[in-house]
Amino acid sequence: MRGWLKATIGLAVLCGLLAGADRIAVGVAEDEAADKLVQSGRMSQRPDVSIDGFPFLTQALSRKLDDVRISSDGLAVGDGRQQVALHSFKAELSGVAVSGGLNSATVDSANGSGVITYADLAQLLPPASQLVHGKLPVGGSSRFSLSYAGPGKVKASLGPIPVGEGSVHNQGNTITVDGFQLDGLAGMLAGATGQRLEPMSFTLDSLPAGLSLADKDGATPQEDGLKLAFDGKGVKLLG
Repeated sequence: MRGWLKATIGLAVLCGLLAGADRIAVGVAEDEAADKLVQSGRMSQRPDVSIDGFPFLTQALSRKLDDVRISSDGLAVGDGRQQVALHSFKAELSGVAVSGGLNSATVDSANGSGVITYADLAQLLPPASQLVHGKLPVGGSSRFSLSYAGPGKVKASLGPIPVGEGSVHNQGNTITVDGFQLDGLAGMLAGATGQRLEPMSFTLDSLPAGLSLADKDGATPQEDGLKLAFDGKGVKLLG
């Protein structure tokens, strides 16, 4: 009985040591992955990386990680002309094949989300002077102020003058805001009552972690801003 007890205690100690080593190894790998994502240009700032699944060491030996999660706030995204902040970015990566000491990584499938505030969204849209033919209600170089108007909709105004509501949708990484019509006071002041504004589009070319906007509901208005949904298959994460 005493021998059995000693063996049990020894096994428990060994398991604890192995588990501790496993957790140390995963912590080192998470830190290195975060650094590599910045160095590769896939992320504009160092993210938080979490490698899930236990034990990690067996995943490392197989060179395939089951589940990796990354998150960051305030990442830079843009259209090549203007950069804005992407808030509350989170992504789940499944089946991450790594090689060369994390110099290369490919993801079987991924999905994620983030939010662009309406103030930043307005910076990505062209100035009102390029869209309204006639006298603008407020200075010719003014930009629209945007806010939430319900499912799929945003409200726009020029200074204190409301312009109306428009729809938001995307095709690939190109986001389009359209459907605005100058009515009421805005139309009267512009001398173009009933005039429909030209669609406003921009294409995001610097999305995080090599992801793309989802084909369905890739850009969805919500109260705190424009929610972006990302996905991808066979994504080149590193290398």
